[in-house]
Amino acid sequence: MPTRDKDAVQTVPPAESKDRQRVPSARERVWESKTLKPFLEKSSERLPEFTTISGHPIRSLYTSADLPGFEAERDLGFPGEPPYARGIHPTMHRGRLWTMRQFAGFGTAEDTNQRFRYLLAQGQTGLSTAFDLPTLMGYDSDHSLSEGEVGKCGVAISSLADMEVLFDKIPLANVTTSMTINSPAAVIWAMYLAVAEKQGADWKKISGTLQNDILKEYIAQKEYIYPPEPSMRLVVDTLEFGAKNTPKFNPISISGYHIREAGSTAIQELAFTLRDGMEYVEWALRRGMNVDEFGPQLSFFFNAHSDFFEEIAKYRAARRIWHQAMVERYGAKSARAWALRFHTQTAGCSLTAQQPYNNVVRTAIQALAAVMGGTQSLHTNSLDEAWALPTEFAATIALRTQQIIAHETGVTNTVDPLGGSYFVETLTNEVERGAWDYIRKIDAMGGMVAAIERSYPQREIAEASYRYQMALDKKEKIMVGVNDFISEEKPLEILQIDETVAHRQAERLSKLRAERSGDEVARRLKALRKAAEGTENLMPHLYEAVKAYATLGEICDAMREVFGTYEEVAIT
Repeated sequence: MPTRDKDAVQTVPPAESKDRQRVPSARERVWESKTLKPFLEKSSERLPEFTTISGHPIRSLYTSADLPGFEAERDLGFPGEPPYARGIHPTMHRGRLWTMRQFAGFGTAEDTNQRFRYLLAQGQTGLSTAFDLPTLMGYDSDHSLSEGEVGKCGVAISSLADMEVLFDKIPLANVTTSMTINSPAAVIWAMYLAVAEKQGADWKKISGTLQNDILKEYIAQKEYIYPPEPSMRLVVDTLEFGAKNTPKFNPISISGYHIREAGSTAIQELAFTLRDGMEYVEWALRRGMNVDEFGPQLSFFFNAHSDFFEEIAKYRAARRIWHQAMVERYGAKSARAWALRFHTQTAGCSLTAQQPYNNVVRTAIQALAAVMGGTQSLHTNSLDEAWALPTEFAATIALRTQQIIAHETGVTNTVDPLGGSYFVETLTNEVERGAWDYIRKIDAMGGMVAAIERSYPQREIAEASYRYQMALDKKEKIMVGVNDFISEEKPLEILQIDETVAHRQAERLSKLRAERSGDEVARRLKALRKAAEGTENLMPHLYEAVKAYATLGEICDAMREVFGTYEEVAIT
């Protein structure tokens, strides 16, 4: 195993140092006996046990006794330096605010283009694209399996023609774009690159992020098409293509968000996400790639849930774990490969249909945790998303929430304002240790693909979700407006997506097929199938197919013929 670089932090990892027994000071023992104990005899605490939202136990008081052997300069470090607990940049948000990237997508490409341009006009600093279910599953809008879903949960994109409309009058050379797409990610990215080329943008300079995280689909979101091995091949193809052609674009966003939305704890979210990231690194290394070339283009995507301090601890632990893994496991020499960069989205699973205006408060607290945890990019959910896709009014409030945090709260004035807190540092250590425990278990199974095939992460998440639901049912955890503080409510005005979207998409596809060169499409699809049967990188073939205006469904079907499709083994 590679040894640490001489510039890396030379320490006993905090996750190990904190295993030492907690020994309270004489002064703390006096406080417990003389002050705390008499008080509790008269007035008990509100709950028999206090825990985080994930069920992690929390002590009443944290002191230096909770950090045995802790040395701030050694274990905590400084911003912009290993182990990156305090952030990956020396000045963090004093130098540059996070990218305010509101997730948007509904109806047709025209509809979403209009929302994109509205949000940019309101001060949004990056685009984030939501695709509808047929697109996510690799089907055209006029496919029989698309019926009833076109444009409902995101924008309908079936061809390069749709992508051209989606980014009409939006110069891709000047805006970063995130695209939430996984199984057909390589196809959608090829369309995006084709649009950038048509606009005259330099691929070497365009920036953005492709989600492209197929492992979390098997674990949590279930929007997969192909079996794991060819799916991983496609991911590595994009990493290889991106390292050579789009050095400022992240070909993957390794996503814990959906793992948390499926019901995981914070530690499970962190562990499974980072172990997914390690799996991608290992597959790329087996391809013969250089970790210092593709490592800087790996990005992450985390959930921001409501337990303020647990979330901050999670982000800080994530940076330490990734640095240690990249140095010790994979021998990375580049500081850019060591530094974990991440986008955050506030917790959709915390939004309630009951008393929806409470969601504004929830989102603000969650967003604040992401900012204080050192995020590079942020989406804030809208108050009405438990009901439908957000209205323009709700999306604007969500964006204004970020702007208020950035410009009115003062939390960006110093780097890592909670660093050195006994509680935060202890919780960061405990989250880190819990994540490493999971990572080592998955290592012992042979890696994440093997663990997924055994349904290990799926089972762990299902059990955690069940425990949390039981806590809600018993009122051990309170969700305001749901299991307590219930009141009568007025209905919300919500965004409605009707079936005219599907009709417009069908007409667009019919026109496209009539006007394009059928022979050219057939030739490009045949070349793609042949390449899929071999081992060459598929990105150039996908790019040529989309430029010939082969549709998303046609391209995915060509690969289905070679790769087959995946059916999950039931958890028993």
